[in-house]
Amino acid sequence: MRPRVEEVRIGGLGVIDEAVLELSPGFTVVTGETGAGKTMVVTGLGLLFGGRADPSRVRPGADRARVEGTLLVEPRGRVAQQVEDAGGEVDDGQLIIARTVSAEGRSRAWLGGRTVPVGTLTYLADDLVAVHGQMDQQRLLQPARQRAALDRYAGEELVKPLRAYEQTYDRHRKVAGRLAELTTKARERAQEADVLRFGLEEIEKVDPKAGEDTELREEEERLSHSDALRTAATTAHGALLGDPMSAAESAQDAISLLGAARAAVEAVRDFDPALGGLGDRLAEAGYLVSDVATELAAYAESVDADPLRLAAVQERRAQLAGLTRKYGEDAAAVLEWAARAAARVAELDGDDDRIEELTREYDELTDRLTAQADDLTRVRTVAAQRFGEAVTKELAALAMPHARVVVQLSQAADFAPHGRDEVELRLSAHPAAPPLPLGKGASGGELSRVMLAIEVVFAGADPVPTFVFDEVDAGVGGKAAVEIGRRLATLARTAQVIVVTHLPQVAAFADQHLVVEKASDGSVVRSGVVTLDHEGRVKELSRMLAGLEDSELGRAHAEELLAIAAADRA
Repeated sequence: MRPRVEEVRIGGLGVIDEAVLELSPGFTVVTGETGAGKTMVVTGLGLLFGGRADPSRVRPGADRARVEGTLLVEPRGRVAQQVEDAGGEVDDGQLIIARTVSAEGRSRAWLGGRTVPVGTLTYLADDLVAVHGQMDQQRLLQPARQRAALDRYAGEELVKPLRAYEQTYDRHRKVAGRLAELTTKARERAQEADVLRFGLEEIEKVDPKAGEDTELREEEERLSHSDALRTAATTAHGALLGDPMSAAESAQDAISLLGAARAAVEAVRDFDPALGGLGDRLAEAGYLVSDVATELAAYAESVDADPLRLAAVQERRAQLAGLTRKYGEDAAAVLEWAARAAARVAELDGDDDRIEELTREYDELTDRLTAQADDLTRVRTVAAQRFGEAVTKELAALAMPHARVVVQLSQAADFAPHGRDEVELRLSAHPAAPPLPLGKGASGGELSRVMLAIEVVFAGADPVPTFVFDEVDAGVGGKAAVEIGRRLATLARTAQVIVVTHLPQVAAFADQHLVVEKASDGSVVRSGVVTLDHEGRVKELSRMLAGLEDSELGRAHAEELLAIAAADRA
């Protein structure tokens, strides 16, 4: 489903106090007497899609102008995704867009129930609507749009070479980026490698082992307190087993006391088995104390003051501390840093070879990209010639018989994502006039007709779903006006078309006809926008033709115009 505008509500804008427009999915025409506010419909649509907020357009006496549009969009399509990205919601394929402009010039916008910057509406409009009017920024005046539209017009012939170019361009860009990074940062890379090598040399010179710092710390503690450790072991040994060198007969050790306790219990164990069990446990305690005393004696013998070893341990610990201050919290972390540094140095040392490889690949890709860009230029040149001729033919039927549209291709200095071609649509208003950019080569009315011709030729190739035209029939009448109506109807076969016109020949081709009527006080109120049936269309076309609704000649002419339009649609 192509997106389309279903309904527009306008309030406080120009002469419009309140108006509701229900729009056809095909060709909707808006007519009315001069000053009835027809152009405000286009202004309202422009505001709805991010147009410039002009406080002078706010209706006198109103505090603000407001426009609200209801659009039908594909629930999972591109537009719905853009709305969700902006924080709004699409309710079952229905999207609400709103815009207000205060009399002081302040503007606010809403998208899917969420307040958004006005620029969001402008961005969204690129995929929704093309407004063609004297005061509107023309979408197809944007160079990128002109190139994209020409590519779609070129069709399948461009698809394959463009896809091949895009793939090569993507790789070319990545290789160029990597090559630039390697070559422009050569000094930084060399400095990084030097720092890493210095660290690796420093670590290699010390040659740390995992866990070594913990072992050395414990050994230093033992060596620094050897006298205290030996004294403690000897004292404890004496307390448990006694000192055989002591002359004091009254000294009692733990073994002797345990022996005396056991002897006392053993003497009476036959009288109570429970006491006998305690004697067995005293015996076990004696054996345990004896073993501990033996180990204490051995430990005391092993403890020896070694100033030279202590100095060596302290020196080694100082070396390790120098590494851990720079490269890691312990010896294991230092070794991990060294492994990473070695890998990085190997990578940096290999960059010279990588630069050489990338340079070769870059040159090959540049040659391939140049050839592929030339292929795109050839296809676009043919399409541009065909397109220019088609639009020029359309302009001849739109009362611009001497106008000529050309598509100018020029070569950019650098490659771009879609080739090297810069595309510009130019208009020559008469044979002696040089082709000028569209915005400079035509008046407002002529520009609208040029845009209509372009859109008709692009129909089906340009994906915009809704077109709005104002002033498209300026300075035109007779047969040319019929041709304008016929071409608008043609465009409406592939898109929604909304046209404000004063020409009955154009209005006759519409699928839906809206008339804007002023109230007695000169304003347009809710009931002032009417959807006409067949009889109503005959009356309105008669008024537009003869100035009188009941003119028999005007009615006959109106019926004839409607018949011609119906025959065209058949």
